[in-house]
Amino acid sequence: MNVVSLGYRTDLALLQHGGTEVEDRGEYLVVRSPHNPSHWWGNFLLVGKLASPEDSGAWLERFAVTFPDASHVAIGFDGTHGAAEDLNWFSARGFCAEAATVMTATQVHEPAHANTEATLRRLDSDDDWAGSVELMTRCNEQSLEAVSYRRFVEARARTNRQLAEAGHGAWFGSFLEGRLVAHMGLYLAGPGLARFQLVETDPEFRRRGLAGSLMCHVSRYGFDELGAKTLVMVADPNYFAADLYKAVGFSTTETQLHVERRPVQ
Repeated sequence: MNVVSLGYRTDLALLQHGGTEVEDRGEYLVVRSPHNPSHWWGNFLLVGKLASPEDSGAWLERFAVTFPDASHVAIGFDGTHGAAEDLNWFSARGFCAEAATVMTATQVHEPAHANTEATLRRLDSDDDWAGSVELMTRCNEQSLEAVSYRRFVEARARTNRQLAEAGHGAWFGSFLEGRLVAHMGLYLAGPGLARFQLVETDPEFRRRGLAGSLMCHVSRYGFDELGAKTLVMVADPNYFAADLYKAVGFSTTETQLHVERRPVQ
């Protein structure tokens, strides 16, 4: 299957760097992450085209057969355009159905409200990476009831670190008085492409220009050290983060369609 979506192509590239298995079954891909079974979007189906209402139920059945032990459902639909309304069959049945915004930049600039207080640098020590786990936890408190959530976060941090140590890119943080308060990763994801991962700011330190300043810093690393020509970011169009990315030079390029059902708490 030839994946046309820039969002999914870069998703798959990073997942495979980290050890995820991708099986091509012609009209769809099976994506598995045995090293992190709690990662919903490391264990999913990517379908070659948007499902019609007549075919939608069949894809749910195929997911159940392919991932019989999964407590979640995650199905992506390849393509470059679309809207959440195209997934109404799923949303009417209780699924979270979204059209994420794929954004790209070929150059960046400082945000209007840059933060000049924080120290911006790569994560490189055990303490740094432990801080990344804690930051992910603080930023996603709504997920803490899930028994597997801590294991998922720790496994994801291990993968992030392995990718950095293997030379695929780096993970960066903003530090205030030695405390990690914002972080993000940037990794090569194809010829001339680098993909941002997990832009997060500690809830106690938001609205201070930390993420925008760090993103500008990391973007320059991507252009100057990774040799990327295009930076890729996937954002929720209904969340303020998309405006943050625009503020440093990103623009909307595509939409990325997917449906999910989270495990029952």
